[in-house]
Amino acid sequence: MVQRMRIGVTGGAGYIGGHVVRDLLDAGHDVTVIDNLSKASRANIFEGESNYHFLEADLTTEIGLSQFLESRPEVIFHFAAWKAAGESMLQPGKYSANNLRGTFRLIEAMLEHDVKAMVFSSSAAVYGEPQYLPLDEKHPLGPINYYGFTKLVIEENLEWMSRLAGLRFAALRYFNAAGYDVAGRVRGLEHDANNLIPILMEVAVGLRPGIEVFGTDYDTPDGTCIRDYIHVSDLSAAHVLAMQHVLDHDQSLVVNLGSESGLSVRAVLEEARRVTGHAIPHKDCPRRPGDPPRLVASAAKAREILGWKPTRSDLKTLLESTWSAYRNRP
Repeated sequence: MVQRMRIGVTGGAGYIGGHVVRDLLDAGHDVTVIDNLSKASRANIFEGESNYHFLEADLTTEIGLSQFLESRPEVIFHFAAWKAAGESMLQPGKYSANNLRGTFRLIEAMLEHDVKAMVFSSSAAVYGEPQYLPLDEKHPLGPINYYGFTKLVIEENLEWMSRLAGLRFAALRYFNAAGYDVAGRVRGLEHDANNLIPILMEVAVGLRPGIEVFGTDYDTPDGTCIRDYIHVSDLSAAHVLAMQHVLDHDQSLVVNLGSESGLSVRAVLEEARRVTGHAIPHKDCPRRPGDPPRLVASAAKAREILGWKPTRSDLKTLLESTWSAYRNRP
């Protein structure tokens, strides 16, 4: 088992990063977070805790990176990235500068400071169009957007650095992260939400007039797309287990993180209406290009290697915990 450690977290005031930081603090680790707050929330800054230090700075600057590494982290969790797939196709330079150049420089600096372990926030976007389901780690890699390409390139660079420089890493390929800490300790909402569940909540609290359902004629039970949703607290637990595995076994790791069950857009919409008590108006729209009918993960490798199993990724918990965060938003 890993003893108390000095851990650095990039993007640690964001949605997923904030949940992971909360779990790391609860485990007794000393955590230093760097975040420029461009997409994060001050509600996810855990001020007043003796083992927590927050640095408001930009990781892509030499000054910010230097200040971050002054904490002498033994492991770095890397969440700082732009993540909107559609935007990445319109503004590739933005994603190249931050996701690629920023991460490459971070890895170089880690090696310069003898930091030999990283837990990397990757994505199922590295797979592209599914050739079979459920998607496992042996599925061909072929991203169809620039965001997914940046994640794949970073994974490949980490693999090279593992072989050449002894850097150990865990690349965790998320499917659809959703939900909030059920105890309400992580309350910062996502900025410019692009995913179904937060969009539904924004409609319920009056921040949007309604929701568009893209495609109602797919070959699925109710005609709408089916996706794999994983509770953010289940994701966070996997990050801590992945860190322990990398350090205990001195080996790198690439795994999917998903619930292995699919939920349709219409099923999520109907349950959101029940949970929130709001009508949540919707409009049926034509299919979007590139949306596969089904996208479901195989997480067998994570179960086998990490002993990980999602326990909070049922639809009721996903929606009730998210509704609590939006209803009681700062």
